[in-house]
Amino acid sequence: MNRSDVSDVDARSVAVIGMACRLPGASGPDELWALLRDGGNSISETPGERYDADALHSPEPGQGRIAGRRAGYVDDIAGFDAEFFGMSATEAAELDPQQRLLLMTAWEALEDAGQRADLLAGSRSAVFVGNARADFLELALRRGPESVTAAQLNNFRSLLSARLSHFFDFRGPSVVVDTACSSSLVAVHQAVQSLRSGESPLALAAGVNIALRPDESLVLTHAGGMASDGRVKFGDAGADGYAPSDAVAVVVLKRLTDALADGDRIRAVIRGSAIGNDGRTSDTVLNPSLAGQLDVLRWAYQDAGVEPADVDYVEAHGSGSPALDPLELTALGEVLGAGRPADRPLLVGSVKTNIGHAEAGGGLAGLIKAVLCLEHGEVPASLNLNTPHPRVDWDGLPLVVPAKLQQLPDQGRPAVAGVSGQGSSALNAHVVLSQFAAEAAPARPAPDGTPYVLAISAHSPAALEALARSYADYLAPGGAGASYALRDICYSAAARRRHHAYRTAVIGSSHEELAAALTGAPSVGGRPLSAVADRYRSGEQMDWATVFGEPGRCVPLPPYPWQTRRYWPGEQHDDDGDLAAWVLREHARTGFDDHSTLTDIGIDSLAKLRIVVELVKRCRQEVDPEEFGRLRTVGELRQWTRALQAAAR
Repeated sequence: MNRSDVSDVDARSVAVIGMACRLPGASGPDELWALLRDGGNSISETPGERYDADALHSPEPGQGRIAGRRAGYVDDIAGFDAEFFGMSATEAAELDPQQRLLLMTAWEALEDAGQRADLLAGSRSAVFVGNARADFLELALRRGPESVTAAQLNNFRSLLSARLSHFFDFRGPSVVVDTACSSSLVAVHQAVQSLRSGESPLALAAGVNIALRPDESLVLTHAGGMASDGRVKFGDAGADGYAPSDAVAVVVLKRLTDALADGDRIRAVIRGSAIGNDGRTSDTVLNPSLAGQLDVLRWAYQDAGVEPADVDYVEAHGSGSPALDPLELTALGEVLGAGRPADRPLLVGSVKTNIGHAEAGGGLAGLIKAVLCLEHGEVPASLNLNTPHPRVDWDGLPLVVPAKLQQLPDQGRPAVAGVSGQGSSALNAHVVLSQFAAEAAPARPAPDGTPYVLAISAHSPAALEALARSYADYLAPGGAGASYALRDICYSAAARRRHHAYRTAVIGSSHEELAAALTGAPSVGGRPLSAVADRYRSGEQMDWATVFGEPGRCVPLPPYPWQTRRYWPGEQHDDDGDLAAWVLREHARTGFDDHSTLTDIGIDSLAKLRIVVELVKRCRQEVDPEEFGRLRTVGELRQWTRALQAAAR
């Protein structure tokens, strides 16, 4: 390997500082790790709200049939906190759930990274989203010309990244990447390049895949690529294709040097990456190529400045393809096996055996798994390998697919992992990760009587109440926050979280005291820091550097408690015949009272014109647009709609 150009590897390294995901059987990285560690399988029957799998299924695959009824599904794809993101009910129902779920998951990833969205607004932060589906839009267009509205402009795939950039006010690159099943790993590669070049100070790399129609499964079945039993059998002689799955995954990336300077929590380090097409090294564009995989693996490790023989674990593409699995394992054995000691075989696994293949989002699901393996120092079992594939030289290649949970070997250096992705576009990707060699976290100090203020906030009273309960559980004995220093928890909540309109603040000198204050009436009067708590609760913008002095460590905190409702096209909600309630539910973008102006809650002149058209249909009588246009407040709207309903009787 030529190492002449890698003397600046550390300066070119990129830190993974935050992660969030929604995957089958896992609402976040912690749940994913529990699923993996337990050897869980989250494949399930296809929900009827997606499509009628029973009507299309056949044990004898043929044209117009699907081979498998089981796949990996994310729960509650219709659930969304529209008010938090400033959307009316109508806007939310008409928006692709891929965009809705991506918004919430991106917020969670930024919170996990300790990055305040308000402080990033206006920056050249970048967004790269891997995606290959527009099922929601295509289903809407299939309903016929009469169902097509201007609202569908919001559901073109280019809006997946643009929606995030607009909401967060990110001014840097905003790109949707489609290279089929390698899309989200290519998105990571592009984010790394943007950060290295100085184009962006921070980047979100994401993958999203929500299947709402059976078309791809019909094609896969006809091509012999869909697993009949819904199990991905990576490396097995009986591999018969994959089970499709949902995924929404986001990682937050920053140059390692910047992350260190900013005191960020570094979950792993991206040392390098590479992408490359097979070119004409295979007989057709759809057939995988050994030469193409060998090239990308060698380029990735040269870019990373890592000897391939030093890699401890590879999260493979591992899709259970009878053609691709042997090529992938052979390529890994040839490149990463050269010079490898016989007593230290390469561990190779695939998250697809647990959750299915998330297609364009699958690469990021694998990357998050690899980061978790590095953090925990363990590699979970790769499932469904009973009879090793006969086209793999298992005796000659120094690699092992773990059948049970294994410890990563201790080599006296940070462990190294690779993540592979391959697309039917013939585009291969590989990302090289390593553990972050951080100083050991200090043991939780014994309480010394020093009081700290814990300041938390939310977008609504209900969310604030839920967040307070989450913090009380987090701080309780045995809770996730019990091992962190109280000062670090309070500092992270104050300086590393966005502060919303609804607020509370409690003061305590121990975890238990803060937990008790959160579950009772917060009493802060007459205590040290009581003035700080009072000012925060009144809505004042605080100078936390003055309050805390030296910065604390950034530690993980409870996530934002979404107040979701179900939003889906064509579904009606009971408003007891109250026209004003219907208008406000469908079109208000924020909370309100009778004194709120319609403009302030998002009902502007364009929205009023649309409401007039809807009222004419609903009331079956003429509505004067000028009269409606003169309404200013919610109270005036209620009075006017009551008169309209009375006239219609």
